[in-house]
Amino acid sequence: MLRDFIALIYPRVCMACGNSLYSGEKCVCTFCTFHLPRTHFHMQDDNPVARIFWGRLNVRSAASFYYFGKEGRVQRLIHQLKYKGQQEIGTVLGRMYGAELMESSLFRSVDRVIPVPLHKQKLKKRGYNQSELFARGLAESMSIECDSSSVLRRTASESQTRKGRYKRWENVESVFSIKDPSALENKHLLLVDDVITTGATMEACASKILEIKGVSLSLASIAYAQI
Repeated sequence: MLRDFIALIYPRVCMACGNSLYSGEKCVCTFCTFHLPRTHFHMQDDNPVARIFWGRLNVRSAASFYYFGKEGRVQRLIHQLKYKGQQEIGTVLGRMYGAELMESSLFRSVDRVIPVPLHKQKLKKRGYNQSELFARGLAESMSIECDSSSVLRRTASESQTRKGRYKRWENVESVFSIKDPSALENKHLLLVDDVITTGATMEACASKILEIKGVSLSLASIAYAQI
């Protein structure tokens, strides 16, 4: 009764479509849960996200949960997660996608989930890393460890939003480091971010991870933005 009373004053709405949430729904309504544009890339080893990294990285597999469209519901979800403090979105989507990844032979053997880190200045300003929230949800569903301390971001980089592919790469080159490479040796790691567009940030971070002895790397994101 108390929750219902609070909902009358502060109505809970779907972060994707803005409609009211019913009891038991979290962040995303049932309609959006089933109708947001899923990619199903995790079931295909040859998919548009994987192709981004062909010839650039030796990754085991790559996938994204949703297609990202301008002014669409997925964009609204990401915006609410990154800039409006709606942290629960990250873990909820992570749990949902983690359950789907466990159905794929490409991702079932992952040992540890690693979020692309934020620089400490940006982390302090925002208060959280949206990719880490997604990683926590994935790890929970996949019953594996979320490791947010092994990969470090040494320098802050500018926003990637209005940069082309080469400029994006220049912007993030040599900004990542590994705290203790030996702790990650011979593991299948899943590196995750919120949105993959050109893949420049993922590539820079993944390149450092792939220097580790015996490591196997897969990539995943909440959304894939076609360019």
